[in-house]
Amino acid sequence: MYKRICQLFWIFAFCLTATFNSFAQSSAAIYPNKVVTLVVPFTSGSGSDTISRIISPKLSERWKQPVIVDNRAGASGNIGTDHAAKATPDGYTILMAIDTMTMTPAVYKTLPFDPIKDLDPIARLATSSYALAVTNSLPVKDVNSLLALIKSKPGQLNYGSPGNGTPHHLSMELLKSLKGVDIVHVPYKGIAGATTDLIGGQVQVMFATFNSLIPFAKAGKLKMIAVTGAKRSDLMPDVPTFTEQGISELENLYPWYGVLVPTGTPKEIQNKIYNDYTAVMKLPEVEKQLNDLGIQVRLSTGDQLKDIIQSDIARWKKVVKDANIQAN
Repeated sequence: MYKRICQLFWIFAFCLTATFNSFAQSSAAIYPNKVVTLVVPFTSGSGSDTISRIISPKLSERWKQPVIVDNRAGASGNIGTDHAAKATPDGYTILMAIDTMTMTPAVYKTLPFDPIKDLDPIARLATSSYALAVTNSLPVKDVNSLLALIKSKPGQLNYGSPGNGTPHHLSMELLKSLKGVDIVHVPYKGIAGATTDLIGGQVQVMFATFNSLIPFAKAGKLKMIAVTGAKRSDLMPDVPTFTEQGISELENLYPWYGVLVPTGTPKEIQNKIYNDYTAVMKLPEVEKQLNDLGIQVRLSTGDQLKDIIQSDIARWKKVVKDANIQAN
């Protein structure tokens, strides 16, 4: 009797597994068959928003379904990331993340989601660099003259950021810690407001993604005085790197952009998302559009992105602790 029950159990388990696998494969075969939402956890004009709006029409063409960009900004990207993490794991909600998601675990004591357990990485899509910019009225021409000015006016100058815990915030705090300067942080609810006030002079300094500042720098609305990375950008070759100005600690600091889905999304669907995203990113017109904006296509697998996320979280925890950074 016991043996018979065991046999029936294994037959049932086999049938259940076969049914599940068949369902997963059939789901992947028809995916997508309705609207797909790309969640951008930042405002319009941010790097993740820019990439999403460039590739969403290409994905729509490939999938024969509408692909919409859903900006859910706030709390350093936590609001949009949490929304994506808690979405139904069926492939119809995809998070367009930036490296901010590896910083907030260090800055915030608690998060409504776990960046490792609640999201499955699909691929890193691209990278860029960070730039340091100042308002035109500030009498500085490079990083060292800026640092000298800040030291001469401790606590009197302000720098803007899209919010607490963002890369813009932590990067400036890292520079402050490295050089021992006192400049006041003014957090905004997104990059647009921070950039507007930088141009207007309400804040005097800002760290931001290179690509988000290029149009304003080229139009002469602000001064870009340094970029991260090992070499200058061909788009603005007159702007020196931090390393050239004696601050080599910021050479390997750069933003990355990647896509993730809620944990539990069927692997077959994850594989399809990966294949289609990477195919779109390799299109010559997409690469050119992004290059013209200072963003380089740098693809990785989901496992590679997971390693990047884990190592970045460890790095930023050390930076936050050493610089004594805390969210308001």
